[in-house]
Amino acid sequence: MKDIHEVLRQKQTKYAQLGKQIEMLQQAAEKLREVAPLLAENDDDDNAVLMDGEEAPATDAAAKAASAASGGSNSKSSRPSAPRWP
Repeated sequence: MKDIHEVLRQKQTKYAQLGKQIEMLQQAAEKLREVAPLLAENDDDDNAVLMDGEEAPATDAAAKAASAASGGSNSKSSRPSAPRWP
């Protein structure tokens, strides 16, 4: 049987760690809220540039990706299989 004081100490330690993680996530969310409008402004500028004449290369890239996806069985078998890390 486990000692109740040891279990309590472990739970308090885990609680403190979770509190720190929550605080760090809240800080990251606050920073993202500050940066999001800047990224949105930058995204609008990028869209304006694409509409001015660079839309065709993006369409070509999408067509190449679609053609590669349609030949999925050949592309997967030609790729060497490497172990994936979790």
